[in-house]
Amino acid sequence: MHDADTLFWDLDGTSTDPYEGITRSVAYALHFFDIEVPDRTVLCPFIGPPLKDSFMRFYGFSSADAELAIARYRDYFAGKGLFENTVYPGIPSLLDALENAGRRHVLATSKPGVFAERILTHFGLRRYFSAVAGSDLDGKRVKKEDVLRHALELTNAKPARSLMIGDREYDVAGARAVGMDCIGVTYGYGSEKELSDSGAVALADSPEALRRLLLPSGPF
Repeated sequence: MHDADTLFWDLDGTSTDPYEGITRSVAYALHFFDIEVPDRTVLCPFIGPPLKDSFMRFYGFSSADAELAIARYRDYFAGKGLFENTVYPGIPSLLDALENAGRRHVLATSKPGVFAERILTHFGLRRYFSAVAGSDLDGKRVKKEDVLRHALELTNAKPARSLMIGDREYDVAGARAVGMDCIGVTYGYGSEKELSDSGAVALADSPEALRRLLLPSGPF
């Protein structure tokens, strides 16, 4: 059992499954550049890393075009896409059980904080989190390391008594950069190999498995 006092949760692919909203938003942005995507599953790599990096990496966009693509992405996402999302089964009850056990929850996401707040509130999860740390709309603080540094400042949490929970290598790398362990969840969008190779201290293939890593044995 990992006995960290403060748990830093990723949002996309860890707390909620944003497949529909993110891939529809990316497809909407690409359409502006006359790029059509018949099969949105090819856009899954956009779930997790900063958007600008993804547009540049996967579609060869210049920095300026990537910024324009982000603006088009947000045209769709802000009005509709952020609610095309589902909470992973078992997450609310896990958050509740951990809170009852004295753990503190903090959201740490590369998604803009204003969007993260709306998503948590919409799905009834906001009450579990003592703080929400995200990126800024102007493109600052998008790397997970920077988000976590900001989150630590907001909460006065100690890295040695904290734990990151996320589904991508970016979560693990960001946590390690600030002196924090990270549990990788494989029910999201990162593979077991990706998470293990990046240095996750443990893996969980479901919220139930995550519970077993974080709490003493007992009913879920």
